[in-house]
Amino acid sequence: MSLPFQAVVLWTDSLIYLFLVMAIFFAFYVSRKEHLLSPWRQIRRRGLAMSALVVLMFYVSVGLLDSIHFRKQLPETDINLERQYAPEVLSLLDVITGQLKKNVERTYSAPLATHAFSKEMLEGPDGVQQRVFPRLTFGGAHLLSPETERSSDLLKMLVKQSLKGILLFSILTFLFICILSQKYQIRPKEMLRKVLHGETETAWRSIIFTAGLFLILIEILAPLSIKYHLFGTDKVGQDVLYLSLKGIRTGLVIGTLTTLAMLPFAIFLGISAGYFRGKIDDAIQYLYTTLSSIPGVLLIASAVLILQVYMDKHSESFSSITERADIRLLFLCLILGVTGWIGLCRLLRGETLKLREAEYVLAAKALGVGHARIITHHILPNVMHIVLIAVALDFSGLVLAEAVLSYVGVGVDPAMISWGNMINNARLEMAREPIVWWSLTAAFIFMFGLVLSANVFSDAVRDAFDPRLRGR
Repeated sequence: MSLPFQAVVLWTDSLIYLFLVMAIFFAFYVSRKEHLLSPWRQIRRRGLAMSALVVLMFYVSVGLLDSIHFRKQLPETDINLERQYAPEVLSLLDVITGQLKKNVERTYSAPLATHAFSKEMLEGPDGVQQRVFPRLTFGGAHLLSPETERSSDLLKMLVKQSLKGILLFSILTFLFICILSQKYQIRPKEMLRKVLHGETETAWRSIIFTAGLFLILIEILAPLSIKYHLFGTDKVGQDVLYLSLKGIRTGLVIGTLTTLAMLPFAIFLGISAGYFRGKIDDAIQYLYTTLSSIPGVLLIASAVLILQVYMDKHSESFSSITERADIRLLFLCLILGVTGWIGLCRLLRGETLKLREAEYVLAAKALGVGHARIITHHILPNVMHIVLIAVALDFSGLVLAEAVLSYVGVGVDPAMISWGNMINNARLEMAREPIVWWSLTAAFIFMFGLVLSANVFSDAVRDAFDPRLRGR
């Protein structure tokens, strides 16, 4: 039986799946090592860190949904012809938010508006031409008289959906408390008391209330975004909420794939420089000193422009605009990884210089243990806390780097939806009178949520894995 779609796996999709498999394998490996599991237990006791983790899981879920791509099958016109598929590459997120994608207006409209943002010349019922704010095609289309019904309709939906969200949250919380009570073999009432007073090993109170807040917000905002444009529309009438959700994947890809590209350089060169010293250390120091002396933006800009020229001359190599934009995103991740490993490399070099003089390393050398075994069994495990801390702290910086690079024109492809492109497009909108502020605000809110939660969780990781801070 043939499927009504054709699966499409982009380069970044493959790497995201690889990263997901590595994360699952790492979690399984950590669960079997008590010395690695202990710091993570410390993290899960911190309520603020667990709340941040819930927010990060929301972003990751949206990013994964947007990483499952396919093409829809076109209607068959001749039974003898091969199946044809649409040129547009869609994702599972596009299917879920299909209504937002389809609700395209003519041009700008403000958040929760029922009329366009700019006046147009329209012909009235009496045949007279006049400049008015025209009704939106989709925003508030269910209202007969928007001027009188809009406020009451919004209030009614807000109260109704809030109650539904609270009821759903209460039911799910009760079921979850029952599951926990069965696990710990105590009564549900006692389990509820422990959770509310924060007496559990895991900060379930923070997790439940943060997840509940997300659930209630989604229950409220989902119907509103279908009947209205929650964050308004942009210049070509696209829903800004839809654009903001699509930008999540780009930010996550920049943060995760750049880390994958950066770690091999930093770990291999940093440990080699600190362990072998001598000419190897001098060569590696010369390499990263030379790279660090080149302005990063200029290096990234030149590499991206070279790729752009290549893609323009070999446009036939790309079957769709999506694949073309994906290649540029992957290349940008590689460039950021190649230029971003220097700081971590210096840290690992300094730590390795100290560890190579440790007694257990000197004893291993005296017993004739090879360099490769010493590095993998004695040096690498003792510098992994630095790697984890650096990765967690650098993630938010990489997300912000995408926005800055896209703003100056050397970031992701203009055809790809990202927060940086939204901010770049909003630059001209801010010069209008009155100001079109909602595109910039939406990108800021989503980026702020991701970066803030990543920073909060990174602080918890640093405190748990840094030997100097552990146990405080």
